[in-house]
Amino acid sequence: MPHQTVTGILCELWARPGELLVRRWNWKSALFSSILRGLIFLFANITSGWRVAAGATLVEFLFRAATSGFYGSLIQAFRKAEPAALATFTLLIMLPFISHSMELLAHWAAGTPNLVRSMVPSVIFTEVAVLFNLYAMRRGALVVGEGASSMGSDLRKIPRLIGGFLLAGPAALARLDSKQKTILIFFVLLTSPRSNSKQWEAILFPCWNLGI
Repeated sequence: MPHQTVTGILCELWARPGELLVRRWNWKSALFSSILRGLIFLFANITSGWRVAAGATLVEFLFRAATSGFYGSLIQAFRKAEPAALATFTLLIMLPFISHSMELLAHWAAGTPNLVRSMVPSVIFTEVAVLFNLYAMRRGALVVGEGASSMGSDLRKIPRLIGGFLLAGPAALARLDSKQKTILIFFVLLTSPRSNSKQWEAILFPCWNLGI
């Protein structure tokens, strides 16, 4: 698969959604997602009784089994998009919005009791899952179709992929220069509800020195 631009892939999705999302339906994503997310809803609703928890788990399992293959296909379509950072950002915005809008409606219609308690970890899981799946697919794992490995081969790669994924964040931070690190810390403080004046002084002083 040659490298494409993010805009090019979005246009291709608009023009040929069946080719990219249906014919390349990612059954690996559907399998993993339905099992893991079913467990999230099971434990989030266990205090309401086993019958209610089992019902919420079944709704989530069936919903994810039906939809996560399409989301996996979408991530696979973006795995070689350039620039990589824009592709990642696009998926982090687009997938959770589409996925959880429908998920919320499905559970609301089914009467899932602890909906907020269930949805919050599900949204967080989505963000992490998008990043991990994109990381793995860029390295040839968890893909389907041409050039795909067997499920057994992918499972053997998972421990190494998890290790590399966990190290990817610190490695990316280490590559930032002083200005970029300062801007990142500034953004974290800006969005933190617990930031205080001393923290702001600690960040503004180096900002002034850097001429920001």
